[in-house]
Amino acid sequence: MLSVAETPSPSDTAAWLTKLNDAQREAVEFGTDAPHSTSGALLVIAGAGSGKTSTLAHRVANLMVKGADPRRILLLTFSRRAALEMTRRVTRIATTALGTRAALAQGLTWAGTFHSVGARLLREYAELIGLAPAFTINDREDSADLMNLVRHELGLSAKERRFPAKGTCFAIYSRVVNTGASLGQVLESAFPWCREWEADLRMLFAAYVDAKQKQSVLDYDDLLLYWSHMAAEPAIAADLSARFDHVLVDEYQDTNRLQASILLALKPDGRGLTVVGDDAQSIYSFRGATVRNILDFPAHFDPPAVQVTLERNYRSTEPILAASNAVIELASERYTKNLWTDKASAQRPRLVTVADEADQARYIVEQVLEAREQGMTLKSQAVLFRAAHHSAALEIELTRRNIPFVKFGGLKFLDSVHVKDVLAVLRWAENPRDRVAGFRVVQLLPGVGPATAARVLDEIVARAGVGNPADTAGGTLAAFAPPPRAQEDWHPFVRLMSSVYGRQTPWPAEFEMVRRWYEPHLERNHEDAAIRHADVLQMESIAGTYASRERFLTELTLDPPDATSDESGVPLIDEDYLILSTIHSAKGQEWRNVFVLNGVDGCIPSDLGTGSEEEIDEERRLLYVAMTRAKEDLHIVVPQRFYVHNQTHMGDRHVWASRTRFIPAHLMPLFDAYAWPRVPVPSAPTAAGLAAAAQAKIEIGARLRKMWD
Repeated sequence: MLSVAETPSPSDTAAWLTKLNDAQREAVEFGTDAPHSTSGALLVIAGAGSGKTSTLAHRVANLMVKGADPRRILLLTFSRRAALEMTRRVTRIATTALGTRAALAQGLTWAGTFHSVGARLLREYAELIGLAPAFTINDREDSADLMNLVRHELGLSAKERRFPAKGTCFAIYSRVVNTGASLGQVLESAFPWCREWEADLRMLFAAYVDAKQKQSVLDYDDLLLYWSHMAAEPAIAADLSARFDHVLVDEYQDTNRLQASILLALKPDGRGLTVVGDDAQSIYSFRGATVRNILDFPAHFDPPAVQVTLERNYRSTEPILAASNAVIELASERYTKNLWTDKASAQRPRLVTVADEADQARYIVEQVLEAREQGMTLKSQAVLFRAAHHSAALEIELTRRNIPFVKFGGLKFLDSVHVKDVLAVLRWAENPRDRVAGFRVVQLLPGVGPATAARVLDEIVARAGVGNPADTAGGTLAAFAPPPRAQEDWHPFVRLMSSVYGRQTPWPAEFEMVRRWYEPHLERNHEDAAIRHADVLQMESIAGTYASRERFLTELTLDPPDATSDESGVPLIDEDYLILSTIHSAKGQEWRNVFVLNGVDGCIPSDLGTGSEEEIDEERRLLYVAMTRAKEDLHIVVPQRFYVHNQTHMGDRHVWASRTRFIPAHLMPLFDAYAWPRVPVPSAPTAAGLAAAAQAKIEIGARLRKMWD
């Protein structure tokens, strides 16, 4: 930490701030005039492409330059990758400002996601809030599996009428936790087909919470829920608040009720609190995020938070911004801003009407290839859509034309079966009470099914009250009589688990031991074992970068990397490929050439997103996000009809569509609107031409008849 005497003067630091525009610099320097001081709350409304990340990184660096202790700065992001990138930027900026003293930037030890920081704090305060410090964290799939186990134990799966599936049950539970709405409200608004099960769901969720506590496991939502409840305790809240002089939050428009409550508990008077975001890009309500957090932020404090708006866009051309501004200006409630740029262009966004989805696919392929011929790589072009299934016809056409593409929104690394198997071994070793992990691991052995696995876990639970849980689990496995088919594999399994339970092999060599044990089971269970093996090796490489098994499991679960296998991530294809992506997955990205599929009512907005004004506004923001991904060219494609299959009572039929309501008639001058293909209108036929055609028809007919003489 810099001493007061070491703090550079404003003239010393002016040079490294010159790259910022006036609004960015105002946000960076707000409240940092006096060394070691903390200012009131700051809200930075950062429009699309306005240099948000750079501004936030410069603010963190400026705080340190002015004397703030980096160990007392909390920086919250929405991905671990973003936190690492932010830390790297801060280091580079601090190097410019402080020279050899830039090593101080590496003291930014509290930069991470809400969930990772929450997990870290919960371990530190575990004993004060009734948690076992060695708790493990279930990912969403494991949480749904545990929900399913509880559902089965309560007899809900044996109902005469089919009870909601595990994924639906967990989605309902998660929405209640993250939104703060009652179970009845959530069922009414988002899951109306499950309303009849409200009493049973309430019983299920209570039992699910009880099961987690008995097994010392937390799910993703618990990391925020426990943190929120912990911060609500005055004594702990005071201690938490005192740990951090400055709290900075990225993408504040994507926070949910719990995250907002945590921030307000950490900094109730707003001193030292900075949030950065854009209400116009709030598109994740299905995850529990609420635009109200950023819209209502200033009013939480007295005096209200100071607002700085970043309106200069460094990404898109002026015509694209003019159309985007006009679309979002029609929102019912928003922060007023008008994005501008000095990137002039004569090309307005294109609003292209096509006959149907097949023509839509052909238009996009033609335009993509034409751009490629002019030197634009496939990777610098993207096709965006509201829902994943909207790209089906396009994918067929791309495959037919042998154009490589990658579609974002597939399986994540931790969703792959083989990765979850290895992690389950480590999670069970970390926490022998983790029933979901144990249930999965035991069934990896040949001849062991659900019934045998349940007996093993029941015996471990029965003996859990005696001695150390790890020793108890190892002893139970050694004493258990396995089925005959599992005899050969049982003893190596017991040796492995006894070793990892007892931490007999240091980390990360322990991972290699687990991987070697798992390899024959991988080869036995999967035909494509070689491809899947690459994921396991990648995971072993990642494991080597963590100091302990607990840190590895926590970080990997909260922010998984990309996968290498063909069932889990980007396939092995050409070096250059077209990007296909849902709009939700495209947020934060940019491309030179962007196509938006299905710019019609029913798709944007979605039929399911028009139940309230709030939902319609979010659908409008989705179109705005899609439009502002484009740097040079933007195409919104409007099919006039869709072929709909298997409609009840109606059969297969064509449905006519109309242009999205978000581009009303008075905005049309901002677009280059035309129909495709641009076929010239034929002139009226002449009398001579008709006579010649009639003669040709007669001659052709005669020839056809002659074939059968």
